[in-house]
Amino acid sequence: MPSPIRFTKHSEPHGYLITWLGVYIASTPGVRLGDNATVRLDFENEVQPDILLRLDTVLGGRSHITEDDYVEGPPELIAEIAASSAAYDLYDKRRVYARNGVQEYLAVQMYEQRVDWFVLREGVFETLAPDEKGMLRSEIFPGLWLKPQAFWAGDLAGMLATVQDGLASPEHSAFAKKLKAAQRSPA
Repeated sequence: MPSPIRFTKHSEPHGYLITWLGVYIASTPGVRLGDNATVRLDFENEVQPDILLRLDTVLGGRSHITEDDYVEGPPELIAEIAASSAAYDLYDKRRVYARNGVQEYLAVQMYEQRVDWFVLREGVFETLAPDEKGMLRSEIFPGLWLKPQAFWAGDLAGMLATVQDGLASPEHSAFAKKLKAAQRSPA
């Protein structure tokens, strides 16, 4: 039997993040979304993050899908719902993710009602600061924007409106155009 998962402290917020990321990938070619996929980071670390986003290898992604259908190598973004697992998610997993080159790590701390979005810089995770409107903006996935206030309010429509604004941005348009061109070019 798998570990029990609480509804309001894990399952529902997980669904919100999956929906938010699903809207993003629907408009972003070559970006793939995974839910609880096994990730082989190295010979000692096989993890199963709540959510991941990865670029196809032909687009510069650092992970790939193995013959036996697992993710191998670091996805570009990993998201964890940290409730009962907060200490493990914020310390052990965070170090493993940084050491293996995961570019962004989104840790949603349910009891603290805190979203930490970490960006890997020179091998160390640094906290991504919100902009003047309180919005977090991915550095790896242009247009992937999140207002934590909407998430904590249970405002899925607000989360989706924010990501739609990101998808309409010039940064996302340029990123999507670059990805489409890379997909068309022969390897």
